[in-house]
Amino acid sequence: MRLFLLGIFALLTVTLAQPAAEPIKFAELYTTTIRGLNFSPKTLELNGKRIELLGYMAPPLRPRLTFFVLTKTPLAVCPFCTSAADWPPDIVVVYLPKGRDTLSSAYPMRIRGRLELGVKEDPETGFVSMIRIYADDWSEIR
Repeated sequence: MRLFLLGIFALLTVTLAQPAAEPIKFAELYTTTIRGLNFSPKTLELNGKRIELLGYMAPPLRPRLTFFVLTKTPLAVCPFCTSAADWPPDIVVVYLPKGRDTLSSAYPMRIRGRLELGVKEDPETGFVSMIRIYADDWSEIR
């Protein structure tokens, strides 16, 4: 019984320690103006904050992943084969915490974590991203 109560306490502590995740949809990430595609006011407001985004994992480059691309719809091609200028508005790079990885999934995914905006090149792979989520929680939706 004591171990059960300690487990419940630990779960509550972790749950309460996480700030609430603000839901955002792919359609809300950008706005289009005469100057082109820009981050939406909502996206700019959420920069640096914990968000929740639903999407699909793009085809991985390797079997076990420390990061992946989340897309609005399932993809059959590599989303990394582009430059920042051609970056499609319906993909987001998701980085997993150090020491944690995941297997690829064909199911919809729920991602929660800190949102980061701006052009960034991954030092290990050279992949360029415009929007990143540093995930603290992710799960398949079945």
